Amino acid sequence: MSSSFLSSTAFFLLLCLGFCHVSSSSSDQGTYIVHMAKSQMPSSFDLHSNWYDSSLRSISDSAELLYTYENAIHGFSTRLTQEEADSLMTQPGVISVLPEHRYELHTTRTPLFLGLDEHTADLFPEAGSYSDVVVGVLDTGVWPESKSYSDEGFGPIPSSWKGGCEAGTNFTASLCNRKLIGARFFARGYESTMGPIDESKESRSPRDDDGHGTHTSSTAAGSVVEGASLLGYASGTARGMAPRARVAVYKVCWLGGCFSSDILAAIDKAIADNVNVLSMSLGGGMSDYYRDGVAIGAFAAMERGILVSCSAGNAGPSSSSLSNVAPWITTVGAGTLDRDFPALAILGNGKNFTGVSLFKGEALPDKLLPFIYAGNASNATNGNLCMTGTLIPEKVKGKIVMCDRGINARVQKGDVVKAAGGVGMILANTAANGEELVADAHLLPATTVGEKAGDIIRHYVTTDPNPTASISILGTVVGVKPSPVVAAFSSRGPNSITPNILKPDLIAPGVNILAAWTGAAGPTGLASDSRRVEFNIISGTSMSCPHVSGLAALLKSVHPEWSPAAIRSALMTTAYKTYKDGKPLLDIATGKPSTPFDHGAGHVSPTTATNPGLIYDLTTEDYLGFLCALNYTSPQIRSVSRRNYTCDPSKSYSVADLNYPSFAVNVDGVGAYKYTRTVTSVGGAGTYSVKVTSETTGVKISVEPAVLNFKEANEKKSYTVTFTVDSSKPSGSNSFGSIEWSDGKHVVGSPVAISWT
Repeated sequence: MSSSFLSSTAFFLLLCLGFCHVSSSSSDQGTYIVHMAKSQMPSSFDLHSNWYDSSLRSISDSAELLYTYENAIHGFSTRLTQEEADSLMTQPGVISVLPEHRYELHTTRTPLFLGLDEHTADLFPEAGSYSDVVVGVLDTGVWPESKSYSDEGFGPIPSSWKGGCEAGTNFTASLCNRKLIGARFFARGYESTMGPIDESKESRSPRDDDGHGTHTSSTAAGSVVEGASLLGYASGTARGMAPRARVAVYKVCWLGGCFSSDILAAIDKAIADNVNVLSMSLGGGMSDYYRDGVAIGAFAAMERGILVSCSAGNAGPSSSSLSNVAPWITTVGAGTLDRDFPALAILGNGKNFTGVSLFKGEALPDKLLPFIYAGNASNATNGNLCMTGTLIPEKVKGKIVMCDRGINARVQKGDVVKAAGGVGMILANTAANGEELVADAHLLPATTVGEKAGDIIRHYVTTDPNPTASISILGTVVGVKPSPVVAAFSSRGPNSITPNILKPDLIAPGVNILAAWTGAAGPTGLASDSRRVEFNIISGTSMSCPHVSGLAALLKSVHPEWSPAAIRSALMTTAYKTYKDGKPLLDIATGKPSTPFDHGAGHVSPTTATNPGLIYDLTTEDYLGFLCALNYTSPQIRSVSRRNYTCDPSKSYSVADLNYPSFAVNVDGVGAYKYTRTVTSVGGAGTYSVKVTSETTGVKISVEPAVLNFKEANEKKSYTVTFTVDSSKPSGSNSFGSIEWSDGKHVVGSPVAISWT
């Protein structure tokens, strides 16, 4: 999600459905991350840090080390001029000197919606290996007083844990416990660019003054809390996906963003601390893997057996809008729940339209009130958007105001209406958001309606000589159908960095998610919002990512020997792509069936993922071969993998042969395109037969062999898929299908996306 911070302006970015990429400071100096060849350290140095410092001194008298890195990369970060950076690049042992990037955050009922009720408890151990699993979360910190971090019933901290609890502003080490076993903060990179943290506005410590980090970590692994709700909405028992797992938080996001030098330092420390899963609901545009700090850090984590789950981004429904697409990262898009918060927009002409709202407070009078369109109550050219200071109080006072969605945060629009004397707001989606309804805890009676209803309401309010309206808040409803649908904001494929790797990997709940919240900000995050809540409902792929992180922790507890790739494979191949009636999942942005570019392998289904039958596994060596297939140079491969690695000139490397649980085919002409895969039986002996489905007759999909016979557990079998293209289509055309293996008990599904380039 976009950044959600204490200042109202920054928090609005959290609530807007988009994320952005911002480069670092444009001043004379910038922060650089320096990758060093560890093996090339001269023998005259005892410590790598001494060597790094000496290398830095050779080009600058004043530069200082911000961080030294040992696990995520080998190297350091520092402040340099462009000339100094260029000079450092010529020093012995320096692999690359990369400018820092700024990343932004991508921002109950979900256990039941996912099938994790009391009847499935026997699938997951209640103690032992379950409570040994540690979920690390890189975000805005933690509100440790939340009941979601209660350690009641927890045994001792696992002996494998090497982490710690750091003190700072408004935070003492004693705030950690047997549930929240780690809390650290990383600010050197941020402060070197943005200046010292203003401790009157945010805590220079692991404390979460923002809410986003508390929400994500409690979604992943929050303890069971009965009687949870937001202002009475979505009331019930709240629990994370892995409520018996431990939590470690790494605060890397501040009022002005999340900086890659801090993110790398946090990953570096999380690896040393011995986390099992890393959850990162943040992103920063698209760049090659050897330039992407998150991708580089995630590679090191993967090597240590840590599954890294990241949000896909909130730049949908635009195509090729994904971030975090490295194949060693599990990339998560967002879908809806079967729960809604309806609120009626009632018009004076007798028509009613259903929207959504989380408003809690004094209801409007039981009568129709004067109604005005914001564009007609403002002298500003964008007055329809209800931006700060654009409404004329004399025209708004005592009336319900219709605002259009866009630019500023939805909740801010209501605050602007209220400040101008308005008594209610009808907020209308525009084409960018279509029929997607995201609920907000507005500060005045308000409802958000879809684009179609908005067009009708706007016509009424601007043409009727005496328009009137009212708003009726209806509370919480469950059992909404169809659900899930793919969220319009969820970023979409194809993968612009490596088109032959299908992303996102899968989707999980990310719309109107209830989870723990900070005690330092109201549910809207607005400075004018004095309310304090223990739980909040927000939306974004920031919310779907920790669902998968927590589910990965569950699978790790059941199968501690599984690699990150095996866990991701189990989640992907058991995901579902149809509703119970057999009809395909829908995309709310179009109202039509969603595709693998929208939902990846489908919607996560944790109860079937524990026993997937077959898995597609991957090793570090496989990923190195993948980098060779991308024609990366040795220094570029070293930047990602922290090792000397030379691609074998006698070997033919192909991205198509990376053992991924999905298929993306880029067609640049007629002919045959071959993909090789290897599956491992984790369900014991069995005979699997293949089933191929395809939308198009222009591509023939053949699988050889069509039957795989396994005699024992952990046996491996390989197969080849040939996509024979006998007709061309216009560039930009896409077609989809699937390849499924089944032994009658397990169904091991892989999505297929074919694109003409």
